[in-house]
Amino acid sequence: RSRRRALPEIIQNSKKVLASLQKGHPTFKPTLAIVQVSDEDLVQEVNQNFAKEIGLHVIHICLPQGSSEDEIVGEILRLNEDPTVHGVALHLSENAYSSKILNAVKPEKDVDGVSDVNLGRLVRGDTYNCSVSPTASAVMELLEKLVKTVDGKKVLLVETCGPLEASLQCLLQRKGAMTMSCQWKTQQLQSKLHQADVVVVGSTKPKEIPVSWIRPGTTIVNCYPDFLSGKISLKFERWIQSQQYREWNLHCLKLQPLSPVPSDIEISRGQSPKAVDVLAKEIGLLADEIEIYGQTKAKVRLSLLERLKDQTDGKYVLVAGITPTPLGEGKSTVTIGLVQALTAHLNVNSFACLRQPSQGPTFGVKGGAAGGGYAQVIPMEEFNLHLTGDIHAITAANNLLAAAVDARILHESTQSDKALYNRLVPVVNGVREFSSIQLARLKRLGINKTDPGTLTADEINKFVRLDIDPSTITWQRVLDTNDRFLRKITIGQANTEKGFFRQAQFDIAVASEIMAILALTTSLADMKERLGKMVVANDKNGQPVTAEDLVFSSFLWLLYYLGCKFSFCIFQGTPVFVHAGPFANIAHGNSSVLADKIALKLVGEEGFVVTEAGFGADIGMEKFFNIKCRASGLVPSVVVLVATVRALKMHGGGPNVTAGAPLKKEYTEENLQLVADGCCNLQKQIQIAQLFGVPVVVALNVFKTDAHAEVDLVCEIAKQSGAFDAVPCNHWSAGGRGAVELAQAVRKAASQENHFKYLYNLELPIIEKIRIIAQKVYGAEDIELSPAAQSQISRYSKQGFGNLPICMAKTHLSLSHQPERKGVPTGFILPISDVRASIGAGFIYPLVGTMSTMPGLPTRPCFYDIDLDPDTEQVKGLF
Repeated sequence: RSRRRALPEIIQNSKKVLASLQKGHPTFKPTLAIVQVSDEDLVQEVNQNFAKEIGLHVIHICLPQGSSEDEIVGEILRLNEDPTVHGVALHLSENAYSSKILNAVKPEKDVDGVSDVNLGRLVRGDTYNCSVSPTASAVMELLEKLVKTVDGKKVLLVETCGPLEASLQCLLQRKGAMTMSCQWKTQQLQSKLHQADVVVVGSTKPKEIPVSWIRPGTTIVNCYPDFLSGKISLKFERWIQSQQYREWNLHCLKLQPLSPVPSDIEISRGQSPKAVDVLAKEIGLLADEIEIYGQTKAKVRLSLLERLKDQTDGKYVLVAGITPTPLGEGKSTVTIGLVQALTAHLNVNSFACLRQPSQGPTFGVKGGAAGGGYAQVIPMEEFNLHLTGDIHAITAANNLLAAAVDARILHESTQSDKALYNRLVPVVNGVREFSSIQLARLKRLGINKTDPGTLTADEINKFVRLDIDPSTITWQRVLDTNDRFLRKITIGQANTEKGFFRQAQFDIAVASEIMAILALTTSLADMKERLGKMVVANDKNGQPVTAEDLVFSSFLWLLYYLGCKFSFCIFQGTPVFVHAGPFANIAHGNSSVLADKIALKLVGEEGFVVTEAGFGADIGMEKFFNIKCRASGLVPSVVVLVATVRALKMHGGGPNVTAGAPLKKEYTEENLQLVADGCCNLQKQIQIAQLFGVPVVVALNVFKTDAHAEVDLVCEIAKQSGAFDAVPCNHWSAGGRGAVELAQAVRKAASQENHFKYLYNLELPIIEKIRIIAQKVYGAEDIELSPAAQSQISRYSKQGFGNLPICMAKTHLSLSHQPERKGVPTGFILPISDVRASIGAGFIYPLVGTMSTMPGLPTRPCFYDIDLDPDTEQVKGLF
């Protein structure tokens, strides 16, 4: 009778808890999946009644008696991956509870607490992080109401097998009870029943067991058949809590810098990285939000952004630079060093967001993009060589579309309308129907029909004929290799192509529009739409032909989706997102919007996200503001402008700096005049940042050959030129400790009032937007359009693409179009040789001067020094 009074109270409490959770989260629909391998209709009926009473949605999966272990596990694994299912419970025959089945349930969804992970945590006393059997919890709650305390009492568990018995024993013993276990058929059952103060029964009592065996006053709790009672409220309350933003519990790794500083690869291998799943947990990621690749990297799922959508963003910092030497001036190193300083030394949550390095520069001249010294992403071999294969996924998707363009032209030129239609819409198993993608194309054509047999001859012609003009094809094949001999090729020379050959070219993979889309997309739906909008050519009437017209966008999206999640690497125990890898001199040169958005949520309101723009502020930073910020809607807090004494001396009139060649004495000896003269480039880059209304902090990346007087001079000139602050940085040799002063300056600058603005209005004509960039950013006197560029601008304007931002393809080695002109060139006319349109990415793409979209290899490429040790299986010579 006491139990009958207590149970409705528990049910009512469960009902209140669920109602409260749903009030705070109106879209939350608590769902429990029950996997049952039995014919017990009573269990289903009890569960359904209970679920209905408390407002719970229950999915019953009833597998037939005799289902194999693999069949049960398969169903469990499916439910594990279903985001609409929040808990999984098992109701199997006693002999079906194998270890394989119990451990197939994901610990986060383990309602019954049956997995080894949850049971192990329970045994250790870690009840906060484990799922305790709700049936066991309900028993404990009932006992608190019925007997007040079990401390010192003898509790007999009858027929409570497996995980339930283990859970009850742990919980009862922790409360001070003495526990015994037995079955109904145990010979000493009568004596055990007489000794017990409390009896917990897990199955129906056999008729042959007399009630008189149980002594008067004994408290009896029956766990059967109330399969769902008390199971769910605590589980979903914890689920709701798990979805909230979590404070970081980050444990940074200690560095012990050596002097002299070893090579990058020696440093990388000398630092034992933190396991990526440990790091993910420390910064508040859930277990089902990451896909682990080995021990040190993982991909992060986009569902994270939806979970944290209400979380306030942190501060947004952009690392840009002055016009660099061919060696690079260390923007990635500054980015990593700044994050290490913020997190490991100032205890501020921070995230680095970097681009994935292309194998073009890795095996060409520049080398990788992992940073360097004691401020790098590790393991650097994996970072620089393939990472998780995103660039290869882009290459495959890009080239499949290129193949589809040429194949479509060939088939249209050799087949009648009827033959094309029969092949495009074939009869399959006696049925002829349009695919969903084809139906979408019909709708765009204004043909509102769904039956393939009802199209007229004219409608069939419109449906099957794209009439691509081969001379207008702009979609090129790509390769992630520097190969100058692919800049212009002839394709289609085999006899099987029936005389259809044309001139074409290869671009480097990171210049693909798909890469730009990856970096600028804001969601999967947005990405799919952008991919469909990509213009591949014009038809013979001058109208654009898109990937969507080729009925290709959805398949392209599916193929490309393999590479659309984030890679996640670490150094000094701090987190890094690595996503997208567009070049800044060819494309827009920034990592992905989605990586930035998620990182801004994860760091919290007082945290910092530090991202990097490629090359100088005149290229990567300008595109970051005018293109990326328009796509993301994010407002930057600070610009960190990276400079080096070496690069400033070059701009001051120093000799050429050549990759692979020793530096001349002008760069290794003190020369204040060269530095002072070269600061004109630093001043110009500060002015460019000020055009956008964002405070600037200059980070002087110090090399061991730099004199103190040179360093002091640069910092003084930078502050006189309008920088909020200018500080020397030694993170390359000292790790985060060497960038603490920079981190402090960035925090102060981020607290300043922000006056961010775009450089131009999108409504301006294409030519005027190009002119504004040329004059205000590069310092050109004017622009000069080639006839081809003028023709393309007119075409894009007529096609309705005139209101897009501009993505200039220009050399990174000078503010002008001429790489040899250093410092701050003036009085030049900026030549625009061609103009392309990346409609899916959302920008117009002018080519400045002789700019090529396929780099070439130097005389002595980096790969001369790279090898694999056959004994250790380690990469040698990689920086």
